[in-house]
Amino acid sequence: MMPGIPMIQTAEGAVSPQVYGRLRERIVRGALAPGQRLSETEVAAIYDVSRQPVREAFIRLAAEGLLEIRPQRGTFVRKISVAAALTSRLIREAVEADLVRAVVARRTPEIEAELRDHIARQQDIASTGRPAEFMMLDEAFHRALAQAAGAPDVSTYLEALNVQLNRVRHMTAREFAPDILVAQHSAIVDAIAAGDADAADAAMRRHLRQFNQDLPTIVQSYPNSFDDIEALKTE
Repeated sequence: MMPGIPMIQTAEGAVSPQVYGRLRERIVRGALAPGQRLSETEVAAIYDVSRQPVREAFIRLAAEGLLEIRPQRGTFVRKISVAAALTSRLIREAVEADLVRAVVARRTPEIEAELRDHIARQQDIASTGRPAEFMMLDEAFHRALAQAAGAPDVSTYLEALNVQLNRVRHMTAREFAPDILVAQHSAIVDAIAAGDADAADAAMRRHLRQFNQDLPTIVQSYPNSFDDIEALKTE
């Protein structure tokens, strides 16, 4: 069930982005499962809006590959594309390896302290069994790296690109202990603090390639949540 949280009362044209944002977040975080059917009428009632902004949000989510609108059958949460997730990870590795090199060049005691603070918060939450909160901290850490590199807009571009990747990452957070990720983040920060761009680059690549190691297990655990599973054979 989706929470009965009404939209902010504005002109209807501005309501559609709110519906889109809330549905998108719930799909990416796995609260709306792959294959789940969504009803315009039910979503409109839950959020206390008319069907028009819901329909507009559905169309936008379909264009993003998160919903599938089947005429005469209904609207369904799309399964996760393995190929798209793997491609996104590859692009993200190239971008974020360059980002950490830039952070090394721009590093200051303040930047190091902020990144250490991110690690400390991750360590605090890692053993609590709250994967959604850990994922928020993980995302905040990567945004902080982009900010420290002087390229904060990169996070926005990657967020749009990484939609299928992030759906898997939220599943991974529920399946695996986050300690490995915290250790990998710590290695990145250690290399930045040491002023070693090559080590920071390598640590980031190891961190992001963890996804490829975890993906087969996730697919095996949730086979009905994925499309194009054959893409794993090329890895």
